[in-house]
Amino acid sequence: MQSLFEMEWDRIVLRYINARWHNSFFDWLLPFLRNADMWVPLYLFLILFVLFNYKRTGWWWVLAAACTPILTDFVSSSIIKENIHRLRPCNDPAIASWLRILPGLSFPQSSSFTSSHAANHFGMAMFLFLTLQKEIGKWTVLFFLWAAAICYAQMYVGVHYPFDIICGALAGLVIGYFTATLFNKAKHLS
Repeated sequence: MQSLFEMEWDRIVLRYINARWHNSFFDWLLPFLRNADMWVPLYLFLILFVLFNYKRTGWWWVLAAACTPILTDFVSSSIIKENIHRLRPCNDPAIASWLRILPGLSFPQSSSFTSSHAANHFGMAMFLFLTLQKEIGKWTVLFFLWAAAICYAQMYVGVHYPFDIICGALAGLVIGYFTATLFNKAKHLS
């Protein structure tokens, strides 16, 4: 009997993403997408945008926005990963014969389940979607595409299985909904 984490579909999907659907452009681009430093200009722009548009509640938005990845990372890394141990694809000897490892990348040794990148980025995407929709409109959907691209990169480089990504994204969406709802209620009270 297979365990929850030895699902054949999970490995099949990863094999397509990592070992079959690859090209030199993605080999160059996707490792950068998963690097948090690459997104600093976006975060700075959003902070300035909100401080300019929200005036009195801008700093509260910054605080709520900062709490979102703190909470998602805590839930994913400190609660779930500490209690559910799953080998990352890059450390899994059962798939070592076909997994593509890109040169120059370092791979974490921590548990693969859940993906903290997925939790953090989908949590932020939900928070940004729900708090900036009035100002940005339909463009807020791009935050979910941004999160999905980062998650795809995590599978592409072989550090997460799809199930890790799905569960991390779900956790992030719930937490992002929670922090955005609290902020939106507090904003209307002030």
